[in-house]
Amino acid sequence: MTAYTLADLAALVASRAGTDPATSYTAKLLSEGPAKAAKKLGEEAVEAAIAAVQGDKTGLRDEAADVLYHLVVLLRAGGVDLTDVMAELERRTAQSGIAEKAARRPA
Repeated sequence: MTAYTLADLAALVASRAGTDPATSYTAKLLSEGPAKAAKKLGEEAVEAAIAAVQGDKTGLRDEAADVLYHLVVLLRAGGVDLTDVMAELERRTAQSGIAEKAARRPA
């Protein structure tokens, strides 16, 4: 089993952020702004969903990896640190998902 984490991925994305867009796909995505990264994330999410519905485990695995990568790129493009996202997930897991979601609804 791998010990590679989303934090490792975020560090890799950060290290490639300032490199030459001609030689780094990550730098190219980031140079095109959040809209491009958001579009790619959406495309990959749809592909992951289709693979899941079709029962394609290998496809789902591969597309899920693309989704996670593009999400981390989008976070970087949007100026949101992965640690902040993880802290929010941790906060949400302190109660049931149903109770947490209900608490977010306006009164």
